[in-house]
This record gives sequence, C-alpha cells and structure tokens, in this order.
Amino acid sequence: MSRRTVLSVVAGAVVLTGAGAFAVAHAGDRPPSVTHGAARYTAPDGHRRGSLTFTADVTAPSGVKKVKVLAWPARSSFAERGLTADDMAGVESARCEPSGDETARCTYTADVTPAEADSSPRGRWHVAVLATTEDGRTTLDTRSADFTIR
Repeated sequence: MSRRTVLSVVAGAVVLTGAGAFAVAHAGDRPPSVTHGAARYTAPDGHRRGSLTFTADVTAPSGVKKVKVLAWPARSSFAERGLTADDMAGVESARCEPSGDETARCTYTADVTPAEADSSPRGRWHVAVLATTEDGRTTLDTRSADFTIR
C-alpha cells in the first residue's frame, strides 16, 4: 500500500475510535426514561381486599437505582399546582427486575381496603413515577398511567 493510503486508513481509524468513545461516554449522560406504564385498579368486594398494580419499563444506561410511585386523583391540589420530585420523596418504591441491557421492569402493588376505597375520591386517577439512575439522574413522569375509581 502507498504511504498515502496507510495514512488515510490510520486517520479514519482514529476518527472512528474517537467518535465511538464519545458516543459511549455520552450514552451514560442520559436521564432515565419511563415507558409502557400501565395501571390496574381492582376495587374491594365484600371482605376481599382490592389492589392497585402499576408496571413500567425504566431504561437507564448507568442502571436503575430506584423507582418511586404515587397514585393521585386528577381532581386534586397536584393537578392545580403540579407534582414535583419533592412531593415524591416520601412515597413507596416499586420493585424492579432487569429485563434487558439497560432496562428494568418495575412493578408496584398496593392492597386497597374497603375503608380506603370508600374514602378515596371517585373518578380518574394518575400514576406518577420518579425514576433515579445509579449515577443520580432523575426523571419525573407525572402521568405515566391512568385508572378510574368508580
């Protein structure tokens, strides 16, 4: 090969290696994403407890550290002022299991007693999710899923 060809090949390899390193370095800079959120509410019946189950896929290049879940009525102060990450600080966490290279399937389940169901506002509810990565990045999805209490 000519010297010019060798230099072109080497220069191309250096550019590709640098671009690859740049892409890998910035892949970890992404905040987590929450997708496929779904909620299922089952009302208590007689002496049988009801339940609320929420599932979502959370993708994070650095790994999923925790996922907090809050169900809130559509007609509430949160709807008026907006839900914040601070509002999510004391809520319960979902259980997450790896489901891919950078993705975890997260599930939250809560029992609902007849007394809780009776005192809950009727109508549309939203499920908010605060996802946190291993490197501390967060994403707040205030309406990841909806359900109705009748």
